[in-house]
Amino acid sequence: MTALDDLATVSFHDAPSALRARMLSRLADTELFVALTRDPEGDEIELRTFPLDETPVALACDAEDRLAGFMGGPVAYAALPGRVLADLLRRQGTGLLVNPGHPSEMLLDAGLLDWLAGALSSAPTADEARLRLTAPAPVTVKALVQPLSERLADMRGLIAGAALVGVGGEADGPASHLLLIAGAPDDRQPAIAKALSETLAFLPEQPGGVDISFSDADVPVSALRFDLSLPEQPEPPKPKGPPILR
Repeated sequence: MTALDDLATVSFHDAPSALRARMLSRLADTELFVALTRDPEGDEIELRTFPLDETPVALACDAEDRLAGFMGGPVAYAALPGRVLADLLRRQGTGLLVNPGHPSEMLLDAGLLDWLAGALSSAPTADEARLRLTAPAPVTVKALVQPLSERLADMRGLIAGAALVGVGGEADGPASHLLLIAGAPDDRQPAIAKALSETLAFLPEQPGGVDISFSDADVPVSALRFDLSLPEQPEPPKPKGPPILR
């Protein structure tokens, strides 16, 4: 089982839109092994495509043995991040078949590849504001807690922590939400913000949106906190002293 398989609790094409979006988000960050007509020559590759409903489709798997198994033996391939392969195929007008015969099998046509490229182009804009922070809305917590936990776990060791809070609003709930990141190095903040913005682009849109900010200030006790502490390493056993000779 791979990370994509773990997400595929139901078939991709039968899954609700929120789960399909999470699978596509994971696909973008996954190294894929795509079949070629021959071994790469320098930076040039020629994708092996298969006609499907009069549309060429490339074949890729998230493990080398899966690709070889489907092809019935060794095959020339290139290893590319899913986001790079999706953009390449979109520009060529080629579809993509991923992991045929496995739980995470998916067929991405031109429309899905265009949607994926649009989601991956999402980027936050810098801004400053003084905000009144509140508890996040329960429906927003339910929609975001699992996918944000998975994405933030990838950043363990890079950031100190994260919290989701509500912003403003009245008695009926916050007007919007804010994802606060603590302990991020200044030079890594743009990349972190871009990665989290991409993740949010794949999730159901929340009323008022979800902004991203970096702050080491205290957050409300009602915030949804994400535990990113590194697991404690067990202390090595103390060496025993020399044996007592009698």
